[in-house]
Amino acid sequence: MTHILIVGGGYVGMYTAIRLQRKLRAGEARVTVVDPQPNMTYQPFLPEAAAGSIEPRHVVVPLRRVLPKCTVVTGKVTSVDHERKIATVVPAEGLPTSMPYDILVMAAGSVSRTLPIPGLAESGIGFATVGEAIYLRNHVLSRLDVASSTPERKERALTFVVVGGGYAGVEVFGELEDMARYALRVHKGLSAADMKWVLVEAADRILPEVSPVMSDYTIRRLTDRGMQVRLNTKLVSMAGGRVELSDGTCFEADTVVWTAGVKANPLAMRSGMPIDFRGRLICTETLQARGLQGVWGAGDSAAVPDLTGLGALCTPSAQHAVRQAKVLADNIIATLRGGKIKPYKHKHVGSVASLGLHKGVAQVYGIRLRGWPAWLMHRAYHWSRVPTAGRKLRVLVDWLTVLLSRREIVSLGQIQDPRRDWEVVVRETTHSLKGNTRTQ
Repeated sequence: MTHILIVGGGYVGMYTAIRLQRKLRAGEARVTVVDPQPNMTYQPFLPEAAAGSIEPRHVVVPLRRVLPKCTVVTGKVTSVDHERKIATVVPAEGLPTSMPYDILVMAAGSVSRTLPIPGLAESGIGFATVGEAIYLRNHVLSRLDVASSTPERKERALTFVVVGGGYAGVEVFGELEDMARYALRVHKGLSAADMKWVLVEAADRILPEVSPVMSDYTIRRLTDRGMQVRLNTKLVSMAGGRVELSDGTCFEADTVVWTAGVKANPLAMRSGMPIDFRGRLICTETLQARGLQGVWGAGDSAAVPDLTGLGALCTPSAQHAVRQAKVLADNIIATLRGGKIKPYKHKHVGSVASLGLHKGVAQVYGIRLRGWPAWLMHRAYHWSRVPTAGRKLRVLVDWLTVLLSRREIVSLGQIQDPRRDWEVVVRETTHSLKGNTRTQ
């Protein structure tokens, strides 16, 4: 049978595989999906997972559960030799293996774009995975505990910095401040005025996907809550917990979240495939890799022409990725059956963003919404896009639980290093036994 290899189990990879397994005839082709994680993460809900509005497990979809007719390999494709049609796969454990294929779907997505900033690797916190969302929630709540217990560390503990004013940065900025403000109710001696929240953006505006009017409104809503938005400003250093900004501002902070953009996965570049100046695989309007037979691409790692005329290329968004996956799967099946393939064309619906519980901005079909209506629109849209009915039900129950009862504000710091206490006990026991032996 024809072997279809899908590199990546994100939006494009998972939805392409789902459509293929549903529409392929028996014995027509076999599909393999390779991804470092055995699940797909619905990233638009990561800010709410970090804030405690959604259980983190409910924003991930197990690939093997939704792809029963496909082979799912937990590993990483490190290189592709398309002349020989062989991909090198490094499994989660074990030695690298060679995987032959007939059709290749490049859907490796994007990786965080970082800069050589002193202290970033040691003290910065990323925000692209559910693990990072859980860590960030526990970390912020633990800083409130530190501020309550150690007055001399209060100012540093209660200073929170988010670098990057895109959707991810603005949403996590608003959601975490909302959660921390609520958690202060159980911390006597602390108030919202003690907290310092700083959003750092290198450009002259935040949320570039919405109109300047909505961007300005968002800034006003954030500053009304006592939060700072620094435009045309860059992070210079955060070595030793001391944050230095390009405008000359310096202060200490225990929390610096990095959401300053993403870049295409470098797999296409490493494999010698045609890429654009941003490292994305160059594709035609039919989602075929330019000049390569049997290679397809979509999503954040692909440069796909935008036939609507809104821009030269489709923007790297979940909205495009999900719709491109459907066209990609249909075109692969058409190729196998000698049918006609079709171009990808989708008009941008709009944008929605949450700024915390009951707060948001939205611009859908040219209509601008603010506050409650925008927040409801944000939830309704993303809830409709969450894969599987089971996940939709779980997310809905999470929201109802928060609505009808209080937020959970418990910091499970042990999750960050679950073996720490155990190792201390073992070391103390070993030390004690050695001491007793010397005494005898």
